[in-house]
Amino acid sequence: MSRAASRKGVENGYRLLDSGDGRRLEQVGPYRLARPAAEAIWRPGREASEWNAVSGEFVRRSGGDGSWERQGAMPDSIEVEVAGVNLLARLTAFGHIGLFPEQEASWLWAAERIRSSGRPAAVLCLFAYTGASTLVCAKAGARVCHVDASKGTVDWARRNAEASGLADRPIRWIVEDVGKFLAREERRGSRYDGIILDPPTYGRGTRGETWKIQDDLPGLLAACRKILSEDPLFVLLHAYTPWLPMLSVRNVMEDALGDLPGTIEHGELFVAEAGRGRRLPRGMFVRFVGKQPR
Repeated sequence: MSRAASRKGVENGYRLLDSGDGRRLEQVGPYRLARPAAEAIWRPGREASEWNAVSGEFVRRSGGDGSWERQGAMPDSIEVEVAGVNLLARLTAFGHIGLFPEQEASWLWAAERIRSSGRPAAVLCLFAYTGASTLVCAKAGARVCHVDASKGTVDWARRNAEASGLADRPIRWIVEDVGKFLAREERRGSRYDGIILDPPTYGRGTRGETWKIQDDLPGLLAACRKILSEDPLFVLLHAYTPWLPMLSVRNVMEDALGDLPGTIEHGELFVAEAGRGRRLPRGMFVRFVGKQPR
């Protein structure tokens, strides 16, 4: 079983400082934030005074919603360097900040697959959100198609490209329902050497289409299979559905891609606390690794 690694953090980057009691303490650029982390059922390692000295904390309400409580002035966005690209972190209404550092090892792995392939690579990023995977792959030399149903997040991703100095790279920015886009690409005869997917547990498309991972993941991966090139480099999937077993996702990927030469790997996504190294689990990855011709 392969495991995703975490970054150690840089001065203008991201660091997980501590976790416990259902929360995580993070350093995001020059600002310290506290957010919920249901997986952190252990005791925090740092003193309460450090947890209290935050610029912002997302407080979850009993009904499931929540809001940010800020201490002092904070900018609308914080520029953070992760995996060699610059991302604009923001305090969103859902408690997200627009970046997922537990995916960094996956991004760097995909970038290395692109660089070592020795050929031009076309990569498709689905449910691509604010574009970290898009930008890391583009920086590695790939032609990338970035697809997300939310215009707001695609605009955010384009601003991340500008912040990273990658706005002139060959990136297609698509605002569309992923299923409809895949069907159209199949009709066009489009082919991709790599696909990265970050499907939500539940979602809605641009025209009210619904997505449920337990119902729609098999069809999604089957559609991805139809637009892969003859010798694909990879298919990389991240999932954050707590009740969905990792082996179930692996089995679905084997169903869809089992006819291709290569292997399937899986493991946990996590972020390690700076200094202490204790790992906060943050989801799973399942990936197909194509066997490249000699």
